[in-house]
Amino acid sequence: MNQPTQISLPVHVTEAEVAREKTLGAAIELCAKVAGFEMDKQLQGELGVDKGQFSRWQNGTEGIVWPKFSRLMDLCGNDAPLLWMLYQRGYDLGSLRKRETETERENRLLREENAALRRVLQAGVTT
Repeated sequence: MNQPTQISLPVHVTEAEVAREKTLGAAIELCAKVAGFEMDKQLQGELGVDKGQFSRWQNGTEGIVWPKFSRLMDLCGNDAPLLWMLYQRGYDLGSLRKRETETERENRLLREENAALRRVLQAGVTT
């Protein structure tokens, strides 16, 4: 099975775009389209699936396993199919947010520490 060679840069997908889609297959097509892919051999090759399997995902006759689903979204740089599922289940997409990654947490803590040290230094200068 081919592994994607890279993860795409994030691409924003609006709630309106997601809400317009009527099926999971259409949301998968949206995912690919906003990333600049068509449902073509390049994307199929990157995911390690054939045209038939891709077609079955689109028309809903075959489910997509999580590892391939996740790779599709990573490769395309957006979560349109996942957002579509949440929207279909009644979730408010505007109030969802991603959890902080370990790197983001580390950066935030370092920024907070840096700011605290600056306050201490500035207080020492004024006294």
